[in-house]
Amino acid sequence: MSIVHFVGAGPGDVELITLKGYRKLSQADVVIYAGSLVNPDLLQYCKEGAEIHDSASMHLMEIIDVMEEAVKAGKDVVRLQTGDFSIYGSIREQTEEMKKRGIEFDCIPGVSSFLGAASSIGTEYTVPEVSQSVIITRMAGRTPVPERESLRSYAQHRTSMAIFLSVQGIEKVVAELVEGGYPIETPVAVIYKATWPDERKVFGTLETIAEKVKEAKIRKTALILVGDFLGEEFYYSKLYHEDFHHEFRKGLSSHAK
Repeated sequence: MSIVHFVGAGPGDVELITLKGYRKLSQADVVIYAGSLVNPDLLQYCKEGAEIHDSASMHLMEIIDVMEEAVKAGKDVVRLQTGDFSIYGSIREQTEEMKKRGIEFDCIPGVSSFLGAASSIGTEYTVPEVSQSVIITRMAGRTPVPERESLRSYAQHRTSMAIFLSVQGIEKVVAELVEGGYPIETPVAVIYKATWPDERKVFGTLETIAEKVKEAKIRKTALILVGDFLGEEFYYSKLYHEDFHHEFRKGLSSHAK
């Protein structure tokens, strides 16, 4: 029997799908894609005659029904999801239902939008001696967030943070972060549709970012990046320091005094 391949589509740029993901997509007989989030230009990789379903208008059981019918007919299926499905991808509910019906699957990871956003502004989340941790989270909305995972509770760590699915409530996000412990001058970047052709970037601080986001008319499909990793302070890593020796680099550098 055929199987279902969960494929991370990448953050938006059609060239940021993995080679393995591209190969599975190009060979699939049936493709179910998240039309509200996935760049539709990725469908140009599908073979002629492939059966394509937009899951934006489908409920969970309709999606599983399509998968079951296809695999029983011996067809290969790709479930194409935005970014990497392991972050806010709703994959668990799909795989649990698939297991009940004996539908086999595998998973091909993709590039998450929080990685695409960092690349778009040419930065790293883990700047030596500034921040060595990244918190990936969201503000509570129609999907609740456990109280122990509130923005306010995370803010006390003042580490790098990538906040998904929350730009529509940017004022509340700012208030929670400040009340939790981030200084008002903490730098912030809001990246709308990272790596897409119509990507936009807004920079500011916790004091100014809400107004700037309003002025830019950004209301959805954006990541909020917060932390001193965006600031001017940085330190070189020890790994490439000329006096730092390890198993692959021994002895004094020619530049060492």
